[in-house]
Amino acid sequence: MPTTKNIIFSYKEYEGPEELETEDQELIIAAKGAAKMAYAPYSRFMVGAAIRLESGRIVHGSNVENAAFPSGICAERTAIAGAVSNFPHDKPVALAIAAMTEDGLTAESVSPCGNCRQVIAEEEARSGKQIRIILSGKNKIQVIDSIGPLLPLQFSGKSLRADHP
Repeated sequence: MPTTKNIIFSYKEYEGPEELETEDQELIIAAKGAAKMAYAPYSRFMVGAAIRLESGRIVHGSNVENAAFPSGICAERTAIAGAVSNFPHDKPVALAIAAMTEDGLTAESVSPCGNCRQVIAEEEARSGKQIRIILSGKNKIQVIDSIGPLLPLQFSGKSLRADHP
C-alpha cells in the first residue's frame, strides 16, 4: 500500500530591500549590477547573481548567452564557478539573484532554473553549509534558507553509489 507524503515549502517575503539586513541589501545591489553586465543579445533577459562568502567577499556572475543555445551559462552557475575557482576554501553563505529586461528590474523575482538548483545543491554539499537564497524583484523579495525547498528529492553523490536504496 503506497504512502502519501507532502513536501512543505516555507520562505520569507519582503516588500522591499529596506526591510532586509544591510548585508542582504548590498548583495541585491551587487546582483543587479551583475545583471547589467550580462551578455544576453538573444533573449534580452539579463540575470545577475552575487554570492557572499564567509570572509565577506562578494563574487558576481551574469548570464552569458550563445547563438548555440545550450552553450550559454546562467548567472548563478557563473558566480558559483568563479567563487569555487578563485576562493575554494571561502564558503558561500548567501546568494542573491536579480533579473532585468530592457525596461529594468523584473516585477517578480526570478528563481534559479533546474540546472542552477542542482549546482547550488552540490555547492552546499561541497561546503557543508546551507546557502541562503535571496530572490529580488521590483514587487517583492523572497528569502529561502537553503536550496533544499527549491530542489526536494535532489540528486546527490549518494545517488551514484550502488548501495543507495
